[in-house]
Amino acid sequence: MGTMGLALPWKARIASVPRQRETRVEPSDHYAGGPNPAVVDAITEDAALAAGCREGNLHAYERLFSLHGGRMKNLARNLLGNPVDAEDAVQETFLKVQRSIASFRGQSSFVTWTYRILINTCYDARRSRLRKKEVANDDSSESPRPEPRAPGAHPSLRMALERALASLTKHQRDVFLLYEVEGFRHAEIAGMLEITETASKNTLFQAKKNLRQMLEPPRSSSAEAR
Repeated sequence: MGTMGLALPWKARIASVPRQRETRVEPSDHYAGGPNPAVVDAITEDAALAAGCREGNLHAYERLFSLHGGRMKNLARNLLGNPVDAEDAVQETFLKVQRSIASFRGQSSFVTWTYRILINTCYDARRSRLRKKEVANDDSSESPRPEPRAPGAHPSLRMALERALASLTKHQRDVFLLYEVEGFRHAEIAGMLEITETASKNTLFQAKKNLRQMLEPPRSSSAEAR
């Protein structure tokens, strides 16, 4: 897969000690005495976007893009590895939203539904790219060129993280990106990937565990003898 060209800095994303309990405060927990006004506004905005897009209102699509277009491009770039493919994926997502808006039933938020379409579009693009690569390898008589080595004996933390992330399973990588890089909550990730919140949390835990094992320096024999 190669390095992914992550769109956001990675420093301090992986704790040196496993997080034993979920520490992020969900919006529903933030105000014990009543609903969170920000959540109420988000729900109202979401319903308005869904209604406007269903009616074919161009301003609703423009509003959807102004609110989420940048984040969607960032997510697509992290999933696909380059900004050109990310732009194409976001454009294709909006076309799919427009074509399939009648099928939206409100089982999740409209924005979550839109991100689910984006993620599936990125999956399709990755599969298509892999098939093209396999065909090219079959048709080519030349031996594959080795990838250029990173300059310097010690790669940067960013490069090391990207390579370690590329070694995770696709499911672990996507949950890690959605939670740690894009900042989605587990409830939102569950809706996007069509899994349970528990599965999202467990997958994130396993992804972090695997990343720590790949990134922690090997212990010296003297340290192990202590």
